[in-house]
Amino acid sequence: MDAAFSGAHEYDRHARVQARVARRLAERVGALDLPDAPRVLEIGCGTGLLTEALIAQGVGGEWLVSDLSPAMLERCRARVGEAPGREFAVLDGEHGARPQQAPFDLIVSSLTFQWFGDKAAAVARLMDWLAPGGRLIFTTLASGTFAEWRAAHSAEGLVAGTPGFPSAADLGTMHPMQEIIVDREVEEHGSAREFLRALKAIGAGTAAARHRPLSPGALRRVMARFERAGASATYEVVTCHCRKAAS
Repeated sequence: MDAAFSGAHEYDRHARVQARVARRLAERVGALDLPDAPRVLEIGCGTGLLTEALIAQGVGGEWLVSDLSPAMLERCRARVGEAPGREFAVLDGEHGARPQQAPFDLIVSSLTFQWFGDKAAAVARLMDWLAPGGRLIFTTLASGTFAEWRAAHSAEGLVAGTPGFPSAADLGTMHPMQEIIVDREVEEHGSAREFLRALKAIGAGTAAARHRPLSPGALRRVMARFERAGASATYEVVTCHCRKAAS
């Protein structure tokens, strides 16, 4: 995954949906009743889209900003800069050891959880890193994502190799949720080739396990269908909000 995400500069050029999702998540976090100086952990900061949006919302306190990719972490650091109470660390949000800065009042993440192998186990681990009354709030992708691309394959009797995502309903069963919100973002592309370039740039271009690549002719037919349908791609974005008991 680090190799897929090492092109930090290229990521920013194609991350229009990711930027909108980060801003909306930051607005929701900004509306929470957090402590005056919360201890905050950001998982999967990427190039800093959410970090920057949270700063704009006035979320202060002691921050640990983390990502699995050193290249992404440095891009985030360059975007938001150093500040008192703001640390940057390479951290595996799914499997990493509990940070010494724990417990946290807020753990937040934007569009990282979809890459976790066992989301429910990750949620359980992160909930254990929270202080009493602390919150875990994150966005992830659900099964409606890239529906148009899958439909173009289906019309040709083929199966798309894009990653599979759980349904919003299944995401809601991972852990008792205080809130679950479903939003849909539609991104218009000039062509199927542009869509595929964008997928690669944001790290979603790796085919699902055991997927057999299409022949050049089959891929051309799928791309033509996708373009005739408008070359748009839907992202089904789910915001999951869990809260640890206060005592």
